[in-house]
This record gives sequence, structure tokens and C-alpha cells, in this order.
Amino acid sequence: MNRIKNLLIIAIIVLLSASCKTEQNFEQLFNGENLNNWDLFIGNQNQFNATDIFSVVNVNGEQLIRISGEVNGSLATKQSFENYHLRLVFRWGEQVSSKRNSGLLYHSFGDFGAAFGVWMANIEFQMMHQNLGDTYLMLNTTCETNARNEGDTYFFDTNAKPVQFGQHAAGSSIKKSTDHEKPLGQWNTLDLYCLGNTAIHVVNGQIVMQNNKTGIYIDEKIEALSSGKIQIQSEGAELFIKSVEIRNIDQLPVIN
Repeated sequence: MNRIKNLLIIAIIVLLSASCKTEQNFEQLFNGENLNNWDLFIGNQNQFNATDIFSVVNVNGEQLIRISGEVNGSLATKQSFENYHLRLVFRWGEQVSSKRNSGLLYHSFGDFGAAFGVWMANIEFQMMHQNLGDTYLMLNTTCETNARNEGDTYFFDTNAKPVQFGQHAAGSSIKKSTDHEKPLGQWNTLDLYCLGNTAIHVVNGQIVMQNNKTGIYIDEKIEALSSGKIQIQSEGAELFIKSVEIRNIDQLPVIN
């Protein structure tokens, strides 16, 4: 009897171990020293060097990425990613050229300059002050999102019906469900989950957006888009990035 009992206990332990997925460790995309593993692009801004716009600086003993925001530019990973959880920690600086605007651009593909003369085609996790967490679809990218319409503006709403977004559909912009941005000068933590053709935006621990059926609209058809490079924008104001890290995932967080 004891032998059978022990075998049952072992079987239960094995089943529980198999059902528990090991969480992957984060890989640091910012090495804390330089931007050698990133591509820098600022277009035809001849009065500036890309290294003037994107640099690594020491602030109170801490190595940070500084984005000046003086001109539009792209800080882009050299490799593409899919099925991942990316975490970025940033805060705004004091210098403002036009307005506090930036973006975490995911599923980026093609050439620099394709979008607004600067960026690769992409889907944007908006970082603009007071719009943190919104979605903006550049060029012919598209998605399907549960959203309610208020006038000419769509808001992510889990209780609403799915709407097709993109230049060919309901437009390129979707507003976050709720505001969880920290006051200016404080650190914000962004978590981006991408699995298959679903992307979830999380701001300071709160889910504010879920985009489904991410794709590219070509010849009146939608082709799936589930991977690409990561870009971070220079666009109007100084910001500092403490960390950028990524890990593989095989499941998404649950929206309550």
C-alpha cells in the first residue's frame, strides 16, 4: 500500500512539474555601456549627428540612454523578435523642443524613412505624455481591437465589439482604456506582450490595450504580422531610458 501511495505522489509531482512553465530570464537589450547593438537613424538632419540624439549618459551614478528629442529619429534593434515580453523603463527629461512625444514601435519592418520620412513601418505603443499606452498604426499596418466609439475617437474596451483599424478601415489611432502614467519626472514601466498576432500594452502594471489580428494590409488583403524589430522614437523632447529587456513567452497575461 505504501509503495502504491508513493508512486501516486511521484506521479502527481511529475504532472505538476510538467504543467508549470518555467519563466524565461530577461535578456538586456541595453548593455548599460553603449548603443553598439542598436541602429541609429535621423534621416537628412545634417546639422546633427545621430550620436547627438541618442547617447548613453551618467546621471547620479547610473548609466542611462538619453534621447534628446531635438529631431525625429529612430533607435532600432538590429534583430527582429517574435513571441516576447518586452519591458522598458523611462522618464521624461526637462528639455522640450516641441512636445513630449515618443513611441515604442514594434513589429517594425522594411526601410528607415518609410513612415514619416524617419521610421520603419510598425505598430506603435504610444509613449506621448498624456497618451501613454495608445495604439498608432503606421503606414499599412492593421489590427482588430475591441473598441467603443465616442465621436471620432475609439477607446479600447473589453466589453465593446471588435473593430478593424488601419488606414483602410476605422483609422490608425486607438486610445488606451485608462490612464496610468506617472507624473512628469517619475519612472514609467512599459510591458509589451506579443504572442502570435496579439499584442498587449501594459502601463505601470495595468493592461490598457489589446490588439488582435495584427497584420499588413496589401492588395485589399490582410497578411499576418507577428514579428519585427523594435524602434524607440526621438520626437520632440528629452527622455531617459533606464532599461530595455526582453524574454520569450508562450502565453499572454489575462485581462480582467
